[in-house]
Formats: sequence, structure tokens, C-alpha cells
Amino acid sequence: MQPVERVVGKALPLGWSDVDTDQIVPSDALKRIERTGFGQFLFSQWREDPEFVMNKAEHEGAVILIAGENFGSGSSREHAPWAIQDYGFGAVIAPSLADIFKNNCSKIGLLAIELPEEAVEKLLEAVREDPATEITVELTERVVTGPNVYETFEMDDFTRQRLMEGHDDISLTLTHEDDLEAFEGGRPSYLPKVF
Repeated sequence: MQPVERVVGKALPLGWSDVDTDQIVPSDALKRIERTGFGQFLFSQWREDPEFVMNKAEHEGAVILIAGENFGSGSSREHAPWAIQDYGFGAVIAPSLADIFKNNCSKIGLLAIELPEEAVEKLLEAVREDPATEITVELTERVVTGPNVYETFEMDDFTRQRLMEGHDDISLTLTHEDDLEAFEGGRPSYLPKVF
């Protein structure tokens, strides 16, 4: 996973509430065995409608997805954040995010940011008015800035540090490689070895 300190750029003003993981990436797309390539399936049913916000040229290249309440609800489908990130988004901003979705985002370096509903509405309004509007999500200071918005967000220190250092579960474990090798070296020979 790549380290991330900030995401800056255009935003996609989805704004819908109660978007579940099956709407984010449908189950028929889950036959892939790689973690890549899911971006093509992001909101695939909705993208069949030419008027869907994601199909509009002015939102091409957006790197921040702005959603409504309870985004990412439903199943624990890891493919949902994979699809969002694979499509090119680096952050999701919403008034509330499903806990499992938020946790899955933190494991791949996709920033999942909860802001007060009023701040999210201001961001949505600004982007709908001017699609070229830039928004900044700053992880070091835990702040989102945009037109008429300067809003801090909560993120625990461990998750924040992990994202800034680019550690997924495996690389985080490997930061303790010397301790693991010492532990394994001290185990009786009849027990299985990990290293």
C-alpha cells in the first residue's frame, strides 16, 4: 500500500444515502481472483443511465467521492473499497460510513472521512455549482478544506500513522520481523516453524 498524507483534487458529488456494497460493486463482478480491475464495475448498474453523475464529462478525473449518510452499508465486501480505489478515488467523504467499509478502506490506503452533514452539504453544493472545484483532505492535520469549508475529522492515531506510512496488515506485521524471528528461534524443534 502506498503512503498517503493528502488527497487533493476534483470531487464526484454522488450525495446519495444508504448506498450499500452491492450497489457499489455488484456480486456478479466478484468472480475475479485479483484485487485489481474492479474499477470498471463501480456503480455499474447506475452507470447504465447516461444521466448518472459519474457519466458526466465535467466530473472526469475526480479523486474524491462525496456521498450521503450510511455509505458502504450492507455486507463486509472488500471489493467495494477496491473498486472505488481502482477507479481512481483516493478519498470518500460522507456524514457517516458503515464501520466495516471504513475499516476495509483503511487497509488499502483509501481515506474514509466522516464530516458533519452540514459540511458535506456545502462541499456537494460547491462541486455541483463548479465541477472544477478542488477539495483537500489533509491527513497530517486531520482537516478537509474546500469552498466555505474548513472541517476537522476524527481518525485514531494508529490508523492515521498506518496510512501515512503505507502499512497494510502484512507490512505492519513485518515491522516486527526481528522479534518474530527471535520468537521462532526459541521454539522447540518439534513445533512448526513460521520463518
